[in-house]
This record gives sequence, structure tokens and C-alpha cells, in this order.
Amino acid sequence: MSRRTLRLATFNVNGIGTRLPHLLAWLEREQPDIVALQELKALDQAFPVDALDAAGYGAIWQGQRSWNGVALLARGAVPVESRRGLPGDANDTQSRYLEAAVHGIVVACLYLPNGNPQPGPKFDYKLAWMERLIRHARTLVELPHPVAMIGDFNVIPTDDDVYDPKSWRKDALLQPEVREAFERLLAQGWTDALRTLHPDETIYTFWDYFRQHFQRDRGLRIDHLLLNPPLAKRLKAAGVDRWVRALEKPSDHAPTWIEVTAPAAPRKRATTAKTAKTAKSVKRAKSA
Repeated sequence: MSRRTLRLATFNVNGIGTRLPHLLAWLEREQPDIVALQELKALDQAFPVDALDAAGYGAIWQGQRSWNGVALLARGAVPVESRRGLPGDANDTQSRYLEAAVHGIVVACLYLPNGNPQPGPKFDYKLAWMERLIRHARTLVELPHPVAMIGDFNVIPTDDDVYDPKSWRKDALLQPEVREAFERLLAQGWTDALRTLHPDETIYTFWDYFRQHFQRDRGLRIDHLLLNPPLAKRLKAAGVDRWVRALEKPSDHAPTWIEVTAPAAPRKRATTAKTAKTAKSVKRAKSA
């Protein structure tokens, strides 16, 4: 029988090798059921599948040397991959998008480009990536099944989502074109879970390393969990695990989570590491 609730979380680890102890401590304490990770900064073979298996999590992942990289974890199971890479540009080799069925929910894990400096080619790539995301998201939001699109969006939706809008006015994360694209994405029917449950609260998910910004709570809200209508009606709670950001040598992001009523269908259990490695072999065979 399905659990009464599921906890979904997104966490930009800013280097999974460096932050693995933090990740494992968080998994043990909070026990999320579904986790989207971004900025692995590691090749596929360096992904800590054995350590995660020992913690009770199966995984799929797409690594990349030094930068980017995304993964999906499932407590007591292995995500069933449905898409690797955002469609729309066959020449895009950056590891930023991974999609799978997890515990009865279609979950899209994304790491949207930062876009700085702007203007320039990196900002152009960000805007083009957002247009591709909007096109693909339209196929997901209309599904009759629960869908969550979660990750580091590198978008500050409004001035209420940044500690000092004036000091960030030239940054790519809050340019008018970026905010307009994010609004068009939401207009498809997606629910911004954190803002829906906490409409008037100051909520941050990222604090940079400069000038004690975390200690002074000078942050940004750029990690988002967007839900399609079938999943939005199951939304029960949302929050940020700020304690992870307070650890020694942390990521500059904190895990951000929601709780939803679990889908009615039973969830299959699986041997995590063995199944994950088999799935990885199959994916490599398909891409060869």
C-alpha cells in the first residue's frame, strides 16, 4: 500500500564529491522519497552509487566533467528513466535535464543555465534553453498523471524572492526576458508549490558565500518545485531545510521540499545498486 504522503526535494549540491557527507546526513535525517540533484560536477563513473545504495536510495544520473550534472534518487526504489536531455537542440551536450517515473510521479529534474554575464552568448543560451523547456513542459503539464518539474531554475521570479533587488538588477537571474519566460511557463498550468503555500513569507533557497550572506539571511529563491494540476491538488506542505546550508563548507543552496498525498497505485520495491547499475548499462547501450 502506498504511503500516505511523499516528500519530494530538490538540492543543488554544488559538487557531489565534496558534499557527499552533507547529502548522506540530510538523507538520513529527512528521509525524502524523491530527490532531484543538480550541479554534480562529476563524470558518470564518479557518481557515488554505492554510498547512496547503502543509504537506501536508487539513482539514475547524467554527469559531466567539472560542471553541470543532474541525478534523480528514489528511496527504496530506482527511478525509471523516460528522458535524458532536454529536446529541441541535438547539439546541446550540457548535462542539465533528466526525467523519470518515480513512486507514481513523473519527475523532471532540471538545472537551468545561469546566463551570466549578460548580455552575451551565455544569456542567449539561457533564453533559448527556457524556450525549449516551455515547449517540452507543455507536453508534461497536460498529462493526466502527477508531474513535478523541480530543480535549480536560476530564476528569481519576483523582487520578493531576492534580499536586495537593486543589487541584483543587472544579473541574468532577474532580467525581464527571464521573468517573462518563467511566467509563460507557469501560465501553462504549473503551480509554484512554495509560493502557493507561503504567499507572503520571505523564503530563500540560495545564499552565496560572500560577506556572511547566509548568516545575514541575504538570499535568493531560485530552486523551484512546479506541479501540474493532478499533483497540485495533492500538495500538503513545503519548506526549505536551511540547516544543511549552515553546515561546515556547505553548498550555497539548501534542499527545498514539498509533501504530497501519494498516488493510489502501489510502489514496487527494488534492489537499488544492482538495478541502478543494470539500468545504466542499458542506457549506455541505447546511446551507443
